[in-house]
Amino acid sequence: MREPFSLKNLVRAGLDKLVPYEAHLYPDVIKLDANENPYPFPEEVAREIGQLASGDLLSRYPDSGAVKLRQAIAGYAGVQPEQVMVGNGSDELILNILLTFGTGGRVLITNPTFSMYKIHALVAGARPIPVPRRADFFVDVPALVTYARQPESKVVFICSPNNPTGNATRLGEIESVLHQVNCLVVVDQAYLEFGGEDCVPLLNQYPNLLILRTFSKAFSLAGLRVGYLLANPDVLRQMQKVKQPYNLNAFSQAAAAAVLEHRDIFRGQIGAILEQREVLRRGLEAIEGVTPYPSAANYLLFHTNYASKMVYQALLDRGILIRRLGGPELPGYLRVSVGTPEQNKQFLSVLTEVMELLGRE
Repeated sequence: MREPFSLKNLVRAGLDKLVPYEAHLYPDVIKLDANENPYPFPEEVAREIGQLASGDLLSRYPDSGAVKLRQAIAGYAGVQPEQVMVGNGSDELILNILLTFGTGGRVLITNPTFSMYKIHALVAGARPIPVPRRADFFVDVPALVTYARQPESKVVFICSPNNPTGNATRLGEIESVLHQVNCLVVVDQAYLEFGGEDCVPLLNQYPNLLILRTFSKAFSLAGLRVGYLLANPDVLRQMQKVKQPYNLNAFSQAAAAAVLEHRDIFRGQIGAILEQREVLRRGLEAIEGVTPYPSAANYLLFHTNYASKMVYQALLDRGILIRRLGGPELPGYLRVSVGTPEQNKQFLSVLTEVMELLGRE
């Protein structure tokens, strides 16, 4: 007689450390939590994208190599098409990097930073190793190099501008890491359009450099999930072995190419976001008990004198959704995305009210 079926006995060792990522949906709030472009999608571009659904675009399998989109990205980024890989958001590309190169090895993560590096490392069967940033949230280059030189170190992640702190790593520091280590160095530049130094000038010089980018932030395509990777063609050839053959659907490919054709329109929105970032920073500085931090991205990290959970919930109760951080690395910290002028004004007004209320309790 067989033993009772046990699902637990079949789950791969190590996955018990993971909690499924759940993005909660809050209707009827001002949404300033996910670093999205807050402006309406340009009508001219929306009409053109809508027309793409005609013909056989939806009824045929997509181009597995995404040739047209990769050519468009190459022209935009200043690289060759064979140095470009596209993915179903940067998340898929992060996972594929780790499935190809990280499994069984050490993956170095400069915390506090984007949480998905650790999650994908665990999914890929790698060992995520935190390398704490300095007190000012900048990368501790000597410590990172020391960690990366230890046996079985395979991949380093540096987010620049860093999510959630907003600061960018200087190009010279990234080059210093590349020069001193033998593992892959992944620089996530999802927010490059808003600030920081472009790493592309280093790409041909360092075969261990990988650069992540996305259409989700500056180009308003978060709903279509289009990310891309710039890397040495030899790196990408290895990653092709784990990439799903039709990983990016045909509509997303065509829409992303159309967005690049109209990027001047989005440059106007990016300029408006940068102006509002400064308005938001000054507004936060003016609220007693609130300390904002400099940012090269489309969001601001800030600290208050109260538990982040209390401030977050009080804002949510009043119709404002931001990102609660907290924990041992960021106690009392929160992150707010730059919104439209009207949204930022409302957020600052409500936060002022919340801080005054908490101060009387």
